[in-house]
Amino acid sequence: MTSGADLFVVCKQCGSEVSPYITECPYCGHRLRRRAPKLPPANPPTRTTLRGRARSLLGRSSKPAPVSGLARTRPRTHARPSRWAADRPYATIGLVAVSCVVWVVEHAEGSLYLHMAVLGPLHGDWWRLFTSGFAYLNGLYAFVAILTLAIFGWLLERRHGPAVVLALFLGAGATGALVAGAVYPYPIVSGGNGAALALLAAWAAPDLEAARAGEYREGDLLGAAALAALLLALPFARPEASWLAGVVGGLLGLGVGLGMHRLSGQEA
Repeated sequence: MTSGADLFVVCKQCGSEVSPYITECPYCGHRLRRRAPKLPPANPPTRTTLRGRARSLLGRSSKPAPVSGLARTRPRTHARPSRWAADRPYATIGLVAVSCVVWVVEHAEGSLYLHMAVLGPLHGDWWRLFTSGFAYLNGLYAFVAILTLAIFGWLLERRHGPAVVLALFLGAGATGALVAGAVYPYPIVSGGNGAALALLAAWAAPDLEAARAGEYREGDLLGAAALAALLLALPFARPEASWLAGVVGGLLGLGVGLGMHRLSGQEA
């Protein structure tokens, strides 16, 4: 009888060439062998595989894979949400809704803009410090500022809650307008570029601190930097947008973001 490595065998009864893996000749029915030979496995287990199966059966865990140098030096971390973190961004939704409604009403009644924006010395009209963040003349300026408010207000509210978003939006906008009024004899502050930059900087502050420490976060700093650059460049195209109010708002948001991040880290 030929070996299993042969392509065929010859039946002694009829002389036909048949497969070596059958027990009876399909042509004459002569019995070739009692038991068909076993087929060789396609991927025979190696000694290493057998050892791994034995370890798993004995309850021994294999050694963990070595960690690369980049992952060892730059661990992936996540910003810890504070105890006031919100599941739904109601404050951000409210600010975006008010900004959109005021934009529509301003274009229906043009005199409303004159009562909301900071156009020269205040002369006791202190409410303009807070209403100027909702006053827009240009559609592109309004779109960029409200879009930044919607994105980073939502992200920041999920992390620190609605009170931080409301206080930072109104406080940064008012502070930027106040500084611009103190620096320029005839200040012009309109729109929420400073407030939007404050929210953006507050959200990005933990990621910037982690990047300086050599850690890795999953935040999109490139997208945030692109929006921040666009907001900082808008005052050169739109004179009603104050670059000083934007810088002040960004710095204020950066300080608040770092403080809240460290405070939430201590609580954890």
